[in-house]
Amino acid sequence: MPIMIKTTKFKLDKYDGKLLFELDKDSQIASTTLAKRVGRSRQAVEYRINRLVKEGIITGFQTSINPHKLGYKIYKTYFKLRNIPNEKQKLLEHLRKAGIVYWMGECSGSWDLIVALFVKDDYEFFNFKNELTSKFTSLIVGEDEQIILDAKQYPKRYFTEKNSEPVIFAGKIVQNEISDLDFKILSHIVNNSRISIVELSSKVKANIKTVNSRLEILEKKGIILQYRIGIDLNKLGLELYKAIITLDRYTPEDEKKLFSYVSNIPNINYFIRNLGQIELEFVAENYQEYYKIIEDLKKEFPNVIRTADFVLMITDEWTPGFENLWKTSKY
Repeated sequence: MPIMIKTTKFKLDKYDGKLLFELDKDSQIASTTLAKRVGRSRQAVEYRINRLVKEGIITGFQTSINPHKLGYKIYKTYFKLRNIPNEKQKLLEHLRKAGIVYWMGECSGSWDLIVALFVKDDYEFFNFKNELTSKFTSLIVGEDEQIILDAKQYPKRYFTEKNSEPVIFAGKIVQNEISDLDFKILSHIVNNSRISIVELSSKVKANIKTVNSRLEILEKKGIILQYRIGIDLNKLGLELYKAIITLDRYTPEDEKKLFSYVSNIPNINYFIRNLGQIELEFVAENYQEYYKIIEDLKKEFPNVIRTADFVLMITDEWTPGFENLWKTSKY
């Protein structure tokens, strides 16, 4: 779990930047293929990957799983918290063990904690949220909820400024039936996408041919979207911001223009459409850079954007409880 506080800045050269960009598009990429794309030898590429992991720049190799293709909806809850450190730690541990947390992050600004949950229906979300707020009533002083419609997730273009199309996350909900073996595979690769097929086969107790076949099916169904990497931005002298934008109007034409504009900003990480707002995630060197991006955006779309709240992300945790979901699943 990377903590984004200021430390000595690690200097990347252009080959490191290319390497991180390509790994974020596909962290399962073979070293020989990666070497050709980066313009270095296979040995040099493997050395650089190991060095970036050792230095803590690469925090993990992640599999991007789309809960919407498993019949789940994604709810986001934004929390304001009292300054009670011990209770906050208990809350975070409770969420990590819950088994339905897709992503969560501590932050500073308009909110103190944002949590994305994947649940089957409104009742499951309602019951979980009420139980959570009742259990931590002394800590939670404010909240808001949103439902994710879809999101465009961009490769980390700020390393190269190379243009690349985003991958569409969430979207239409589909109840794909998957097996117990599929869940085992997902639970092992969700936070270890570069695991070898031999090791994965051993862990799930299935032969290599079967595991490869199941992975291909999970990818074809859109359950597995992408294989990516986690980055400790703080070690690179970078910060992660979310702009939570309330809209005055949002016609299809407005959306097309806004998406086109945002897509040309190399700092963009995510373009998220919630049920009642949009959320943009940017990487910036400091608040001043982020502020300029948002001010330029507001000037470009004065009749579309009503307000733009922000948070600076402090932590960034993906699928901390996916294995718990598998253990309790009926599949």
